[in-house]
Amino acid sequence: MTDYVKFLRETSPYINTHRGKTFVLALSGEAVAHANFTNIVHDIALLHSLGIKLILVHGARSQIDERLKSCAISSQFDQNIRITDSATMACVKDAVGSTRINIEAQLSTGAANSPMHGARIQVVGGNLITAKPLGVRDGVNFHHTGEVRRIDQNGIKRQLDDGAIVLLSPIGYSPTGEAFNLNFEDIATQAAIRVGAEKLIMFSPSEGISDNKGDLLKMISLNEVPRCLDDLPDNAELQQILMACYQACENGVARGHIISYADNGALLAELFSRDGRGTLVLKNGKEIIRAATIDDVGGLLELIKPLEEKGTLVKRSRELLETEIYRFSVMLHAEGTLVGCAALYPFNGSHAAELACVVTHPEFLNQGFASRLLEHIEIQAAQQGIEELFVMTAQAGHWFKEKGFVDASLDDLPEERQSLYNLQRNSLIFRKAIT
Repeated sequence: MTDYVKFLRETSPYINTHRGKTFVLALSGEAVAHANFTNIVHDIALLHSLGIKLILVHGARSQIDERLKSCAISSQFDQNIRITDSATMACVKDAVGSTRINIEAQLSTGAANSPMHGARIQVVGGNLITAKPLGVRDGVNFHHTGEVRRIDQNGIKRQLDDGAIVLLSPIGYSPTGEAFNLNFEDIATQAAIRVGAEKLIMFSPSEGISDNKGDLLKMISLNEVPRCLDDLPDNAELQQILMACYQACENGVARGHIISYADNGALLAELFSRDGRGTLVLKNGKEIIRAATIDDVGGLLELIKPLEEKGTLVKRSRELLETEIYRFSVMLHAEGTLVGCAALYPFNGSHAAELACVVTHPEFLNQGFASRLLEHIEIQAAQQGIEELFVMTAQAGHWFKEKGFVDASLDDLPEERQSLYNLQRNSLIFRKAIT
């Protein structure tokens, strides 16, 4: 029961953050056909119940290949793009329609004792995508293969506001009534951009993007994407997925996520935990350090409370923290979670100050966060004309020495701070010149 309560408390900030936001989820035909798709549908229903607005975009490449094979029609490609002649288009319509019906059916289940019981999800689609033909390129006629011309974002937003899940299939229609075979990754990207989605979530056959050693990259900033693409020369599918996230984030979408469709619970773990389960793509892949505001008080109290209970830090009441909030700097994880803090207390009539309350969230230790906070505070101190920093600590003396602090005594402190020194704590005192 304790773990259950802890889980709910840890996920509640993410639930509050995500409520009312719009997410675009893109699933390939392979993802829809995978045995784990039923679990993904259950997780989608849960997201919907939490007030998250959802746009589902599905592909059907594997299903199209099966239809073509059964009809003894050869698949033709040029530069990895399917050439959709009239016979192929008939199979495309059949495969896409069947895949769509399968998705709608699973989202409509509500049997007693199942995760979908009572969900009553309304799934809406239709002619929300206007397409145009690729035409003839380098002498190759692509026939009924097209690309997205326009997304009916107003129509989509109306359906989302009415509480429906919008389902977009990889077929679009021209103003003359023609149907075109489209790339589902392109639809997902354009939909996320046009509706101003908070996230584009791409389901992948792998857990995310890995480096040359095979280790999962938990986070990729946009300027790192070209290098990652170069490392994926033989994986066209992952390249398309990564490019979809890149283009979306380049055009206003806050975050792109790449997660595995084979990993049960990957969607929930990616959205409701600090570490996530896949690869996060965003404009700035670094943690942000900024001045604390009154809205950060709750997060700061949660961050420092465990260390206060252990006696590592002096206890601060909410009222005191609210009064001194302007002295704090906070570090935010790329997903917005508060993961570190530090405070600067200048001494009156002196060019010295105290560095206090340097804290890193226990799940983010040994990642250099405290060092970056210290560098930030030192820059801030120099800008204020402070020439020397003092720190009092009971347990972190070695770390501060590694950062250039040297031993000091109580007599070295300004008189105003000497009078406030807690003899019972017997904290060690260190000092560092700011150059």
